[in-house]
Amino acid sequence: MNRVIYSVASSLDGYHTDAQGDYSWAVPDEEVIAALNADAAGVSTYLYGRRMYEAMAVWETDPEVAAQSPESAEYAKTWQAAQKVVFSSTLPKVWTQQTRLERELTTEAVASARAEATGDLTVEGPGLAHSALRLGVVDVVELLVCPVLVGGGTRVLPDEVRTSLSLTRERRFGNGMVQLTYDVA
Repeated sequence: MNRVIYSVASSLDGYHTDAQGDYSWAVPDEEVIAALNADAAGVSTYLYGRRMYEAMAVWETDPEVAAQSPESAEYAKTWQAAQKVVFSSTLPKVWTQQTRLERELTTEAVASARAEATGDLTVEGPGLAHSALRLGVVDVVELLVCPVLVGGGTRVLPDEVRTSLSLTRERRFGNGMVQLTYDVA
């Protein structure tokens, strides 16, 4: 069965964004982007909340983003080829190809996306991922830990979810980032 993977960049103290909403400290270098591209090759569907979709849509709508480097161009091709499901009760419409809008994240909606997927699915963005973890639909938690302390902001993991995890992979990068992959027990 296709896995639902929560993939997220995290500060060392467990935040996706700082108190001002900034995540520029999480920008990966070419080595990290190459590793993320290799991971993305197995992903056929991205599950997004509104804010994460708005941030990621640039991989299709802004050619300058893909033109930053060969690895960025490769990721843009992968992103554009994938299916996207945006869960939002406030977004009026989606504007990228191969994208559909769902009003609510439910176990049934995830099961439907999983049934239609030809590969793994990622749930991206802490808000949606917190809900997915509460629903019990996440199979893998993958953290890209950045060598920074931000002291507050949007937490990567929800406080109220208790789940056992099993470490399946760790990768270290030259820029000090570490990728940790855990199966959800």
